[in-house]
Formats: sequence, C-alpha cells, structure tokens
Amino acid sequence: MESIASKIKQARIRKGMSQEELADQSQISLRTVQRIENEQNEPRGKTLQLICDTLQINIEDLLDYGKKEDRQFLMFFHLSVICGVFIPAGNIILPMILWLTKRDKIIGLNRVGARLLNFQIVWTILSYSLPIVIMFFGSDLEPYFQFVDNIPTFNSIIYSFGGFSFINYALAVVFAILNYRDKQITYPSIIPMIK
Repeated sequence: MESIASKIKQARIRKGMSQEELADQSQISLRTVQRIENEQNEPRGKTLQLICDTLQINIEDLLDYGKKEDRQFLMFFHLSVICGVFIPAGNIILPMILWLTKRDKIIGLNRVGARLLNFQIVWTILSYSLPIVIMFFGSDLEPYFQFVDNIPTFNSIIYSFGGFSFINYALAVVFAILNYRDKQITYPSIIPMIK
C-alpha cells in the first residue's frame, strides 16, 4: 500500500505543480512540503486539509485506514450491473447493496460505486423513458425512423430498449476488465446524485 507522502507527491506531479507552487498555494512552508514528500513528517489536521484542497483530492483517498485493495471485487462490482438482465432495476439494486456494505472496506470503491450508481440511475431513466416517448409519439416520430423501413412502433420500443441495454451491459464488461487491469477508468459523472 502506498504511503500518504507518495500519494501527495503523485497528485502534485499529476497537477503539474512544483513543491514551491504547492507550498505557495496551500500556504504552508516549502520545508514542510519537502519533509512530507520525503516521509520525514506525517501531515495531520490543517496541513493535510490545505494540501488536499490545493491538489483537489479527498482526504479519504489518502487515508485508507483499515481498507484493503481488492481489484477482483471491483471487477465483480462492475459486472453486478448485468443483474439488470434478470431483475428490472437490478442494475441499480445489486450494485447499491454491494456499495453500501463494502465502500468503507475496499480502496476506491466509494468513488467508483458512486459514479457507477449515478450513471446507472440516469441510464435506467433514459432507457425506460425512450420507449414511453416512442409509444406516445411513435407516429409523429416515424419520419425519423425511416432508416428502419417504417417498422411498427412496438418493434421500435423493443429495439430501442434492447439497444440501450446492450450498450449498458457492454460498458459494464469493458469497465470491469479495465479496472481489473488496474486502469483507473470508470463511468462518466453525468448527474451526481450520489456522492
């Protein structure tokens, strides 16, 4: 597991900041920043808060007390979305249960879980509302569906819902594989409802 010092140094380098810039912007001395990054000093309280605010990172991401790294669980967490094939809204229910029970025990699950759930909620609303729109306004939308040779409205509903579902489950598999390979890629944050 990485030390707090190495995490701070990596975050600073990712932001493209020098130690001097970090010291100036966080209003702490350059010597303190150097001691922290060289693991001669452990940042606490106000110093840690100022550094995290400047680097725009969460303190919880630095302090992983009692948490363990479990890439296999994160992979299965992403794949839990596929439960939506068998249970309506299962793509939200199972990940929510897993997230609520394990978010304080696994490194990175809190952030990944919140983004996955936000995406799934928005995606589910869109995938269920599109067939309803087609059902009520199908005849008005028919000119836009000319490329499908004027298929009946019911088929449009089935195809749109199936297409949305396929894309959603394909994304779940892709993100599961990428996270298992230690690529920190996750769902986009469309509308942050859960934090």
